[in-house]
Amino acid sequence: MHDLTVAAIQSEIIWEDIEANLTLFGDKIDSIKTQVDLIVLPEMFTTGFTMNTSLSEKMDGKTVNWIIEKSKNTSTCILGSAIIEEKGNYYNRMLIAKPDGSLLTYDKRHLFTFAGEQNHFSSGKKQIQFEWKGWKICPLICYDLRFPVWSRNTNETDLYIYVANWPEVRQKPWSNLLVARAIENVSYVVGVNRVGVDGTNKKYSGNSAIIDFKGEEISNFEPHKNEIHIHTLNKQNLINFKAKFPALNDRDNFKINLD
Repeated sequence: MHDLTVAAIQSEIIWEDIEANLTLFGDKIDSIKTQVDLIVLPEMFTTGFTMNTSLSEKMDGKTVNWIIEKSKNTSTCILGSAIIEEKGNYYNRMLIAKPDGSLLTYDKRHLFTFAGEQNHFSSGKKQIQFEWKGWKICPLICYDLRFPVWSRNTNETDLYIYVANWPEVRQKPWSNLLVARAIENVSYVVGVNRVGVDGTNKKYSGNSAIIDFKGEEISNFEPHKNEIHIHTLNKQNLINFKAKFPALNDRDNFKINLD
């Protein structure tokens, strides 16, 4: 049984500068000297949370090729979201690269209407779960965190990952909801948020966290700091807890209408 060592990168993002951000995060990944299984980058890590779809790339573009090569070179699964154009539509798309060169994607389901994201981007139509090192992992993006039905553990998920550009003014919901998702789903949760100030003068405090299946914060980031936290998640502890407290056996059955 394989434990999972996760490196979560809480960082500033250089506003709307893809090349500079690829260099920035490339250097941060290269600074990780211990072998890890999974590296998590923030939402829209190449641009910051912008509605500027002129910055979009295609699936054979620079960012996709960069994340695939970084995954190969580090023998690590790497994920983070970027602006992708496909068939005339724009997506806030999670890129999940594995060392064998394969790439999985998840498109943000819940667009942030408060900021008008729905006027620029198309909503994703499916949730995904992928397996890595014997772990079942569900990747989600920012505003998805507020919607527990979309996150509900109906497929024995071991780990939920939320990447975000979640402003400091709403930091408390971010922190509380990460804990709630871990408790209700009896799963580990990794939430990676950015820090700094973006091009619209929004401030981000980070408050990234790694949380266990009981809702305990096992790795807490210092607000406003560029930090990389590395933590090993114990699979046997999760299995033992679920056997002792099988709350998911009593979960409701439902279907989500994606129209």
